[in-house]
Amino acid sequence: MASISRSKILYAIVIAALLAAVPGAILRILQTGDPYLFTERFFRDIFARLSGPGKMRLVVQPTVAVILGVGSGMKDAQAGCPPFLWALAFHPTHRRELLRSALISIRDLAAIAILLDLISQFLIFHQVHPGAALLVGPVLISLPYVLARALTNRIVRKRSRLKSMAHVG
Repeated sequence: MASISRSKILYAIVIAALLAAVPGAILRILQTGDPYLFTERFFRDIFARLSGPGKMRLVVQPTVAVILGVGSGMKDAQAGCPPFLWALAFHPTHRRELLRSALISIRDLAAIAILLDLISQFLIFHQVHPGAALLVGPVLISLPYVLARALTNRIVRKRSRLKSMAHVG
């Protein structure tokens, strides 16, 4: 029998919270005609999240994502892989493996980000928009992760080349 991991419990909680929020979101859309996502109110609410409950997550989550990105970027450089963003765009042979490793690195953090966004929406706005949580939470960690991974790879590879040149010369 398979064991139940913390990750599986986390994913179950996130899915349950999202499913619990969907009926209210659908009802609000039907009543108001406002889909919320990418509207003026959505962008105003993003700035409202900078204060109030949960504002520390706007520092902690990207910081953790950067730490994970640095670790992944170092592994990429040691494996001789091209920088993350460059490889995604121009190296289809590496694309699948890079996306897989990125998802493995940040999946729990993304689930936590979604859950924290749902909670902060409820605490700040007294309503929950599941689509916004699915967008804002992962973006909050994905961008710092991707940038840190790509930059770390470039820095490590450049340092390695400089060290090699110093030993040769």
